Amino acid sequence: MKITWLGHASFLLEDSKGRKLLTDPFDSTVGYSLYKGSADVITISHQHFDHNFIQNINPGTKVIDKVGFFNECDITIQGIPSYHDKNKGAKRGENIIFIIEMEGYKFCHLGDLGHILEEKDIDLIGEVDVLFIPVGGNYTINGEEASKVAKSIESKLIIPMHYKTPQLSFDLDGVETFLTFMKNGERVNSNTLEINEDIITGKNNIKIFTIN
Repeated sequence: MKITWLGHASFLLEDSKGRKLLTDPFDSTVGYSLYKGSADVITISHQHFDHNFIQNINPGTKVIDKVGFFNECDITIQGIPSYHDKNKGAKRGENIIFIIEMEGYKFCHLGDLGHILEEKDIDLIGEVDVLFIPVGGNYTINGEEASKVAKSIESKLIIPMHYKTPQLSFDLDGVETFLTFMKNGERVNSNTLEINEDIITGKNNIKIFTIN
């Protein structure tokens, strides 16, 4: 099972059978290289330009951009409602948290979460192997808030996203504040990680991907 960070909140999940799920694809103004490959399923957490660009993906690709339960290509997906701000969506609208199950692993992609999760949300999410969490603030939870959310979910592996990098074209905080509050973090000199039972172990282990 392979995870590739394309930048921002976009990841490509690919299992051993070649099935591919793409999260939150961005447009060319964001600063990272556009993904021009294929995907079987795309999840979109909300309809903003840096999360919903699908024009260069095969038109037949299944797009999931709503809450509910879905099964596509033997990939189980649950969309859980949340908000892009602290005012129940009044400022930036709604956001969807996606729970994705592929090849025996459970992933949680928080999208552009803008608030601390309540206990009922944590219960809905349940046990998680890999958590993708925004940490850059300004438009989402910041590093300190993200640390509280991450500790409440207690996934085995945490991959920060939606933070400032040299490629990103707009202003967010870096990943450092999140790492300070979490008190751990290992930098991976790649944007790709092969996961297995040796990596998916323990609690709240952080991997910081690199895009060159």
